[in-house]
Amino acid sequence: ETVRTGSGGFDSHTLPPNQFWILDFGFWIDKVMNEQEFKDRTKKLALRIIRLIEALPNTTTANIIGKQLLRSATSVGANYRAACRGKSAADVLHKLAIVEEEADESLYWLELLTDSGIMPENKLAELKNEMNEIVSMIVASIKTLRQKQIQNPKSKIQNQ
Repeated sequence: ETVRTGSGGFDSHTLPPNQFWILDFGFWIDKVMNEQEFKDRTKKLALRIIRLIEALPNTTTANIIGKQLLRSATSVGANYRAACRGKSAADVLHKLAIVEEEADESLYWLELLTDSGIMPENKLAELKNEMNEIVSMIVASIKTLRQKQIQNPKSKIQNQ
């Protein structure tokens, strides 16, 4: 079902021009993107992070931050895949919340890399932008799923 809430709403059978509803989680992408493409996007991001970690200087601080970034950034795609297999709306919401947390944590570690002077800002700007976009899409998705639960009184989960 593809329903867009708010002004300029769409019926359940009409997609807006050049946009696609991913997994019915509630976020719109400015280009056509399906579930597999979003999985690929998070996987490509993880691979870029892996290459970044391998390029960090061999210092204690860089190694510690790198390990933290590697864990959180690779977790984004893994948990998104888990959300795609969610057994219920509550399960999907829980797993998407983990995706949001991990993506936000990854942003923190990227900021530390630049703020500490380990990596120059211009080398990490695109990675930060991509991670910010993923956070934004996941947040919008969570909000939409929660809103759907409010609109469906038979739902077992409530908006918090």
